[in-house]
Amino acid sequence: MATREALWDYRDEFGDAFGRTYFRRFGPGVVSSVGIGTYLGDPTAAVDDAYREAIGLALRSGVNHVDTAVNYRCGRAERVVGEAVRNSPIDRDAVVVATKGGFLPFDGERPDDPAAFVREQFVEPGIVAPDDLANGAHAIAPDYLEWSLDRSLDRLGLDAVDCYYVHNPETQLATRSREAVYDRLEAAFEALERRRAADDIGAYGVATWDAFRVPEGDERYLSLAAVLSRAEAAGEAVGPDDNHGFEAIQLPFNVAMADAFTRRNHRAPEGDADRDTGAEPVSALEFAHEAGLSVVTSASIGQGELAVEDAIPDDVDATLAGETPAQRALNFARSAPGVTSSLVGASDLDHLRENVAAGTFDPLGASAFDAVFE
Repeated sequence: MATREALWDYRDEFGDAFGRTYFRRFGPGVVSSVGIGTYLGDPTAAVDDAYREAIGLALRSGVNHVDTAVNYRCGRAERVVGEAVRNSPIDRDAVVVATKGGFLPFDGERPDDPAAFVREQFVEPGIVAPDDLANGAHAIAPDYLEWSLDRSLDRLGLDAVDCYYVHNPETQLATRSREAVYDRLEAAFEALERRRAADDIGAYGVATWDAFRVPEGDERYLSLAAVLSRAEAAGEAVGPDDNHGFEAIQLPFNVAMADAFTRRNHRAPEGDADRDTGAEPVSALEFAHEAGLSVVTSASIGQGELAVEDAIPDDVDATLAGETPAQRALNFARSAPGVTSSLVGASDLDHLRENVAAGTFDPLGASAFDAVFE
């Protein structure tokens, strides 16, 4: 698991090569504000090799944040991440490794009949109950998440992960009420609190696509205040004190998907003086900042769509530092107030070098970022 001392030592080794605020607070340590994601790519040996090499280069170049999930690339992504981290000359405890559980994973390749695979591999053995499933392949029941975490640790070949996300919990809203989803999240958090006490995870959070950026009335909306309050309740139920391990959220954010900054859709719990953000709702980024949560952005360059000329509006592009569209798009995501780290998937070494180099350019300051939206 990453340690405070090793993370700061990594920052001291690489910090001078990058711009100001490149390394940012993450728990008791620091993490690179450019992270490497592992979502995209076919489930093939050739892509495995490319990711393995790219992650290794990233770790040696100033990127110490690697993100994956149990289901990415049919389960192959975690194996590659683990191999790259274990074989790197960079100490394991200087790297923040994050993974996720929620979607039922395939085993190395996509089966011909996914529904039959789920039934035979998950339902019939009792790993997941039919009533726990949403959209046929998603579950956040505590027993399933514990199984998923064990599978992740096995595939990674690591003793622990630094941040474990409940993956897209809004998927459960397709089959149950919002309050029922909050109840299930609280039960999931209690299980993760126990795994945190066992040193299997350093912290946990939720990774979302829609939940925190859509309007309050949207059918896929989840309240950050409600989710955080369930984590606090889980910490009280499991731990010896009021401490809890809910420390991070992940959501999409880029110049074309800026809802987490522009949409005011989260309210502090009524009567919560410690998180009183006023009578008016605030954005997801502002709420997270006030609550002391780390924010990790996904789709930071729009899964490549913002890495081409003229993809960024001219008036915004003119404010951003970077030699290439991908670097400017990445620096837009890194510039948002409250963002800790911005993920970019890269299995191509030239793209990886381009992304790492984005960190040598200073991001916009908070006031300059605000001015973009005036």
